[in-house]
Amino acid sequence: MTPLDWIIIAAYFVVLATIAWRSSKHTATTAEYFLAGRNLPWFVVGCSLLASNIGSEHIVGLAGNGATSGMAMAHWELHAWIMLMLGWVFVPFYYRSGVFTMPEFLERRFDGRSRWTLSVVSLIAYVFTKVSVTVYAGAVVFMTLLPDTFGSPENAFWIGAFTTVVLTGIYTVIGGLRAVVYTEVAQTGLLLFGSVFITIFGLQQLGGWGELQTVLSAKADQFALWRPMSDPDFPWLGIMIASPIVGIWYWCTDQYIVQRTLAAKSLREARRGAIFGAFLKVLPVFIFLVPGLIGYALHTKGVISIPAKADGSVNGDMVFPTMVASLLPAGLRGIVVAGLLSALMSSLASLFNSCATLFTVDIYEKLRPGRPEKELVRVGRIATGVVVILGVIWIPVMKLVSSGGLYQYLQSVQGYLAPPITATFLLGLFFKRINARGALAGLVTGFILGMAKLTIQAMDGSGAFGDSGLLHAIGAYNFLYASGWLFLISIIVVVGASLTAPPQSDAQIAGLTYHSLTPEQKAETRASWGAAEVVGSAVVLALVFSIYVYFSFWLS
Repeated sequence: MTPLDWIIIAAYFVVLATIAWRSSKHTATTAEYFLAGRNLPWFVVGCSLLASNIGSEHIVGLAGNGATSGMAMAHWELHAWIMLMLGWVFVPFYYRSGVFTMPEFLERRFDGRSRWTLSVVSLIAYVFTKVSVTVYAGAVVFMTLLPDTFGSPENAFWIGAFTTVVLTGIYTVIGGLRAVVYTEVAQTGLLLFGSVFITIFGLQQLGGWGELQTVLSAKADQFALWRPMSDPDFPWLGIMIASPIVGIWYWCTDQYIVQRTLAAKSLREARRGAIFGAFLKVLPVFIFLVPGLIGYALHTKGVISIPAKADGSVNGDMVFPTMVASLLPAGLRGIVVAGLLSALMSSLASLFNSCATLFTVDIYEKLRPGRPEKELVRVGRIATGVVVILGVIWIPVMKLVSSGGLYQYLQSVQGYLAPPITATFLLGLFFKRINARGALAGLVTGFILGMAKLTIQAMDGSGAFGDSGLLHAIGAYNFLYASGWLFLISIIVVVGASLTAPPQSDAQIAGLTYHSLTPEQKAETRASWGAAEVVGSAVVLALVFSIYVYFSFWLS
């Protein structure tokens, strides 16, 4: 890192501080603090959706999996089509109901017990999948780029982790969601701009796209988009089952993402924001995953040297920081590091605000109704700090689970948390007969089973069960198939438990399922879209389809 790099990074922080300071003037009420006054345009919503999604764990983790597993993880990055589901299928119900949170919507559809359950599960999920992973990935980059600045790489790791958490927490606490989303617009541009240089400089050093295909063709099976059923990590059937389950949970029902659309100024703006976000979502394959492929090729040719794990294999989580340190000149390195900080801080900021919203609206306000607005905002800020501390504590444990790499860890854990939530929301929207008893039973059963699988997997990763036995078999069972089984079990439990209790009345579910919409509500939804939304959605679907077709055959 040269003085020019540090100047660029300092300028980036000045811009963030300015945006956060201006946003802090509009945080007097809970609507302003948690939903930015429900006044965001579609462009800001779309940028915020991508920036919230693309954290340092994506940049570091995707590049790592690109180098070690090829295109296998691209399936999760091609979920732009699921973002279209958010805009077309889910958002009309959420936005029309006027809720602050997803648990609040479940209370409208079912009862308060479902709201409590989803609130607690979501906060736990944020600790396991968002705080720890995002902070860990950013800290890995600090450890690589500044190994001696703080005495040792290990010191750089922890100082980097705590510094980014504190700085992000400050502007999130001060400015609320408005500060988060408007800083994310700037961060999205910087993130995309900076990440493109890794691809460009990597291909230049390698000798072009054709050379990349030549190098990877030597191990085409390892880098293919589709893997055979015998593949121990990414069998194609497992991917087809699990990735949509995780995708629908993440993009259509998770507070962390959906909160951006709830803050839009109208239903039309919310839908357009989701469509624009879907268009942006196509880009990560090329600017995060492909650089990992390039990094492996450069390592194979001896142009760069990526650190190895104890077993001699490439350490995937070190691919991106090694490429930054080895390939980029002064100035550009600062831009890319600033882009990485953008990714880290935008994801953390989104997380902090979502945690504050969930705890304050769904837990504290239920326990102490009628409290003043200022007290609710203050409680949310305290809750955020607690979640961050728990996430940092979980980082050492995470290393035991993430033997397959950072991004695979992320998808693995989400694969255990998502199924019951996805099942409950889908069944709740499309079937009137699903009731409160079924929703509660499905959420609780699915969560317990998912956490059991995660715990056994973590223990098995540490060698607690040896190489045989039932517990070892459960711990080592493929996470993709495990996600599918959890989803099926959750559906059976939701439906079965619902049939043991009387159906809810039409008044209770009015406007909350597709079969209970009034003519006025249907007309309102139809008036919120036109040719622009249809064309935009068609373009996104065409892009996703084209990418699938190309990468299905690119190494053959």
